Amino acid sequence: MNHTPRTRTVVSCTLLVTALGAGVTACGSDGNPLSARPYDAADLISFSGPAGEGKRVDPDKPLEITVNDDDGRITDVTVQDATGRYVAGELAADGSRWHSTSPLAANAHYTVAVSTEDDDGAPGRKVLTFDTSNPTTRKRLTVTFGPQAGVYGVGQPITAQLDQEVKDKGQRAVIERALKVDSTPEVQGSWYWVSGKELHYRPKEYWPAHTAISVHSNLDGIKISDRLWGGPAKPLKITTGDRIEALTDAAAHQMTVYRNGAQINRIPVTTGRPGFETRNGVKVVLDKQYLVRMRGTTIGIAEGTSDSYDLLVYWATRVTWSGEYVHAAPWSVGSQGSANVSHGCTGMSTSNAQWFFKTVRDGDIVKVVNSNGRAMEPFGNGFGDWNVDWKKWSKGSALANAKTGAQAPGDVARLQPAAF
Repeated sequence: MNHTPRTRTVVSCTLLVTALGAGVTACGSDGNPLSARPYDAADLISFSGPAGEGKRVDPDKPLEITVNDDDGRITDVTVQDATGRYVAGELAADGSRWHSTSPLAANAHYTVAVSTEDDDGAPGRKVLTFDTSNPTTRKRLTVTFGPQAGVYGVGQPITAQLDQEVKDKGQRAVIERALKVDSTPEVQGSWYWVSGKELHYRPKEYWPAHTAISVHSNLDGIKISDRLWGGPAKPLKITTGDRIEALTDAAAHQMTVYRNGAQINRIPVTTGRPGFETRNGVKVVLDKQYLVRMRGTTIGIAEGTSDSYDLLVYWATRVTWSGEYVHAAPWSVGSQGSANVSHGCTGMSTSNAQWFFKTVRDGDIVKVVNSNGRAMEPFGNGFGDWNVDWKKWSKGSALANAKTGAQAPGDVARLQPAAF
């Protein structure tokens, strides 16, 4: 074995290595070791999986490939299952060891392609295959996507509800990496962990009008922790309609409604009076009801007091779970456009409320400015997601580089050591 330091010559050409084959196309002189056909690297490396016929790899355990002696090193490892999913891993800088850093799927077939070079720089190649066994636990994590399939406004977030709480950031990263949101046209977006059981996904800006959005999970069969594995999830497809935005200026007592950037209506309104001011900020239409019974007791007003009320309200468009609506308020027509007299809702004439009700859909934007009320809650009272700026939203992702949108280290499918 030669321990003498040697100088390596940089060859200005491209090597084409097929995924599972051993053929190499190279340029250079016949004496260059890189022009040689790759040798069988079986004797150079050791694999942590079982070698016996019919034996399966325990998906609970990481994969490991090591070099048997000092006569060579690993240069590249690719691990891929039959569905095309890669297993991330780390390769030591000296090429002596590679180990997986992302979990294996249960009951899956994998192909491992290992590239090496010996002490003289000659390339080696070994392709291994193995199957994983049943998971050691039957505990499954179920993911339910929302909303239901349909057409929504451009402010509609995607939700993912988990049936079990996940607190560990590493486990959250495994889950989040498997939850895929695709759209046409493509937009920059990110998941945000609202809690250990709920994630929201939204773009940096509102969805474009007439966007097709597809949501699915690759989590089925993936190990999340020693006792938790991913289960199946029903995929989701939704689309967005026109970009409808309603902007309410509480100080001017006016609502201006836009479709795709063009004003289509301006409506006199009344918002919350002192002590019951309407929330400022961006809200999203949650649902619509032709008739709603509204009572003061639901927002903490004692029955029989001067502020109490019990009314049947028509053409009610809901924007918070705590009871804020845009609705018909024929009793306050005299104040609409000039004063704020409601208990927090946005009131307008019956004809205007009917028009608004028929114009907007779930997911459309309703924004309030210049109110003396508090800011709309980001979560828990509807969809206040758009009140979180993008920088903060990105930090709500469990993936390391979510802030920049760059690929997290664990997402890299092929890893190579730094050049010497």
